[in-house]
Amino acid sequence: MENLTALSYDLRKDVIDMICAGKAGHIGGDMSVMDTLVALYFNQMNVTPDNMDNPNHDRFVMSKGHSVEALYAVLAKKGFFPIQEVIDTFSKFGSKFIGHPNNKLPGIEMNSGSLGHGLPVSVGMALAGKMNGLTYRVYTVMGDGELAEGSVWEGAMAASQYKLDNLCAVVDRNRLQISGNTEDVMHQDDLHERFRSFGWNVIDVKDGNNIDQLNAAFEEAKTVKGKPTVLIANTIKGCGSSVMEDKAAWHHHVPNAEEYDQIMKDLEARKEAALNE
Repeated sequence: MENLTALSYDLRKDVIDMICAGKAGHIGGDMSVMDTLVALYFNQMNVTPDNMDNPNHDRFVMSKGHSVEALYAVLAKKGFFPIQEVIDTFSKFGSKFIGHPNNKLPGIEMNSGSLGHGLPVSVGMALAGKMNGLTYRVYTVMGDGELAEGSVWEGAMAASQYKLDNLCAVVDRNRLQISGNTEDVMHQDDLHERFRSFGWNVIDVKDGNNIDQLNAAFEEAKTVKGKPTVLIANTIKGCGSSVMEDKAAWHHHVPNAEEYDQIMKDLEARKEAALNE
């Protein structure tokens, strides 16, 4: 199997090139969520360009749709479209590759961007699978700032009510959002206890940027029956370079030439370290 950790750093480079070429993008959240997407698309989910018409393919919803650049990089690597086309046209006038997921593109199940919608829609997808006797699983990734949306908790109640053990949500718990620290903007309390109180199985991923830990958590989630599962993935915003890491200002930022060079060096160094482990 390809070294998925090394791959995650290569795909981060694609994201950096995409954002610099398009002069826009939510770079910090792209970097924190990349490892979750790599684990899902390259180890967990039954999703390929060839099976999207198969009613039993797994579903993925990017609820934190502003981190679409990471999703584009992963889908391109899976063969849904050419990465160079994404880099060359991202966020430009008339481009298919806009700043939020668009289901007119292959591999994207739903438009997202209005926060709080991904989990409720995923509940519907998972319930439909149960009603139709299908075995596909549904995955969604939410930002921790997104959890201030009331529709998230309506979806959480419904998922528990219908015992949707084919549904797995991930919270990208990087603790930063556009306005600053999540605990200052809207205090999260104990997310584990909160989701448990809504009837969910909760798995804590201590290092949400560690693909081995993520894969172990996703495998555990598959064994849970009678209730949905949420992974609380403790990530670092801007993961991959000290230029970006854990800095709220990098929620939406385009690197200048000096920052670009340093970020690319850092990503290459981490890739090499992963290959040499």
